Amino acid sequence: MNRSTTIPAEIEAQWGRVRARLRSEVGDAAFNSWLRPLTLASSSDDQVVMTVPTRFMRDWVVSNYADKLRLLWSDENTGVASVEIYVRQAEVGLAHDEQAQDGALADGHGVAQNLGDRRALELGAPLDPRFNFQNFIAGKPNELAYAAARRVAEAPVVPFNPLYLYGGVGLGKTHLMHAIAWHIREGQPERKVIYLSAEKFMYQFIRALRYKNVMAFKDQFRSVDVLMIDDVQFIANKNSTQEEFFHTFNALVDQNRQIIISGDRSPSDLDGMEERMRSRLGWGLVADIHATDYELRIGILQSKAEQAGASQIPMRVLEFLAHRITSNVRELEGALNRVLAYSNLVGRPITLETTQEVLRDLLRANDRRVTIDDIQKRVAEHFNIRLADMYSERRARAVARPRQVAMYLAKQLTTRSLPEIGRKFGGRDHTTVMYAVKKITELKESDGTLAEDIDLLRRMLEA
Repeated sequence: MNRSTTIPAEIEAQWGRVRARLRSEVGDAAFNSWLRPLTLASSSDDQVVMTVPTRFMRDWVVSNYADKLRLLWSDENTGVASVEIYVRQAEVGLAHDEQAQDGALADGHGVAQNLGDRRALELGAPLDPRFNFQNFIAGKPNELAYAAARRVAEAPVVPFNPLYLYGGVGLGKTHLMHAIAWHIREGQPERKVIYLSAEKFMYQFIRALRYKNVMAFKDQFRSVDVLMIDDVQFIANKNSTQEEFFHTFNALVDQNRQIIISGDRSPSDLDGMEERMRSRLGWGLVADIHATDYELRIGILQSKAEQAGASQIPMRVLEFLAHRITSNVRELEGALNRVLAYSNLVGRPITLETTQEVLRDLLRANDRRVTIDDIQKRVAEHFNIRLADMYSERRARAVARPRQVAMYLAKQLTTRSLPEIGRKFGGRDHTTVMYAVKKITELKESDGTLAEDIDLLRRMLEA
């Protein structure tokens, strides 16, 4: 083919008209996202060659707009029989020193290791080698989440998309996500996996906008095999980031790529998240990780003691810790580590007495921790209603409003999930709790007396 590198002015003019019609027919949003970067590279008697910045964009344009481009060119120039689209030489990306400041994973512990793509490495966050399936203690509160995580990590095809894990702080969401990434990395090192927080996803997107590198950003995130986003609630009310995440989500699902997401609430409870995004997050499997029970805490402590080489720690000490440290796994492990460190450094044996001495401040804080029962009792006394009204079906305003206040305080002052709070209020649905929290939040802004009541109740409960 006799291709000219100098494009005749007539062909350039034809491309200008094709471009204008293309924009008119597909709309501004699609044009700006996918077609604006198209560049006319060369022409011949029967063919025009166009280029785009990335392979992902090339694949997308060929799949979705190739026929339209060919028809539009044929209308302008009947001699054009084909339109070829190639990836042009990589454009200048983010500066190396800027990428390094983002915490590039040069130590080999990154999820995207062996990808052959340095930028993919730098997008992710490091994995904690302690967070694997072998070190995860499964029990009734987390059995569904654990089983789902194993299935996703081991399945040769995507079993459900997305896998959405949710629960309170320190209950194991991040541990399971890291475990999935480690398992895939070890068993299928050729697969591209990126793990990062929603906060870092937003930061990377903002930088891409700032440095006019959005197409490279899209290409990097939409060409992975497994995308893992931790703490998705962080992008609530971040409209531009939600928009980009929405399109990334759809692109990966369309390509049958696995998405794994964690949050502190179920998708339907994510305030500040667009309805279409909440709907997408609930498409696959949603798995709740409940607060630990006594049996699970004992199992966790025994496992951690064995890993630390302290299997001789008295059972009554482990039982004591499991009874007294109930908030989350992170705090439970921290308490055990403090006791073990004290024993090693001071040279004293671990006993119930030394445990109480070493953890005096932590135990005192746990003793002061507010419970839903405390809240219900204090609110009932304050508003002069019966404690039984907290669980009853009565809907009179004199009862319903204090009940909503108690639900609001339970959400603010405890680590319990919305379903758990609902169960403590007569088995109500989590949507009832969500409505109560939203209602009281709004009323506090307009009702000064109610705001003072809530402030007083909070001070009394936290005293």
